[in-house]
Amino acid sequence: MNEQNATGRTSGTENTDGTGSTGGGPGDIKVMVVDDHPMWRDAVARDLAAAGFDLVATAGDGPEAVRRAHATGPHVLVLDLNLPGMPGVQVCKELVGANPALRVLVLSASGEHADVLEAVKSGATGYLLKSAGAQELIDAVRRTAAGDPVFTPGLAGLVLGEYRRLATGPAPATADEPKAPQLTDRETEVLRLVAKGLSYKQIAERLVISHRTVQNHVQNTLGKLQLHNRVELVRYAIERGLDEV
Repeated sequence: MNEQNATGRTSGTENTDGTGSTGGGPGDIKVMVVDDHPMWRDAVARDLAAAGFDLVATAGDGPEAVRRAHATGPHVLVLDLNLPGMPGVQVCKELVGANPALRVLVLSASGEHADVLEAVKSGATGYLLKSAGAQELIDAVRRTAAGDPVFTPGLAGLVLGEYRRLATGPAPATADEPKAPQLTDRETEVLRLVAKGLSYKQIAERLVISHRTVQNHVQNTLGKLQLHNRVELVRYAIERGLDEV
């Protein structure tokens, strides 16, 4: 039976199968929760632990978050933006810069467009409002671990729209620009579907291949293009008009 916790969130108590990049269930996904409000932080941590995730640490301020993340090596960082000592976007920049494989899911009370875009540009994989229910958060953490961009409804369109706006601007002048890396036909097909906002599961179903095969194509493409995460990959694809093919 589910029960209300101190923040009014509904705590989930049953495990769900994970599809994270670790290749197993929620217990294979190491999660760290960062928030300066102890009651909220503890409630989120309880929800995720009850769902079976490996909760490796919590933190209440920016510097503590950086130290503990380096020490525990989480796969997913659930991060508030308004932190004492160091803003959440700076925490994100430092940790993703040091470990590009880290996935950051922002969990914030702010739905301001500027906050969303700044978080994504700092390396966040997704952005969820604190009004989200426990099950929505649990699903978001699982999808974030798998590399899917996860946004509160309405915010994904904002991010894609910003990328399209940037893509219409003049390209910076570069001398002797190196030749673009060659992608295979299947890698290009997967990239096109990523740019359209499809999840790995949806791409796998569309192309009749496994979820793991989709992940492998994305990782190979990231390596060829020297990009760090799916957010950068989406921007690359949109700049080349692949989302409109």
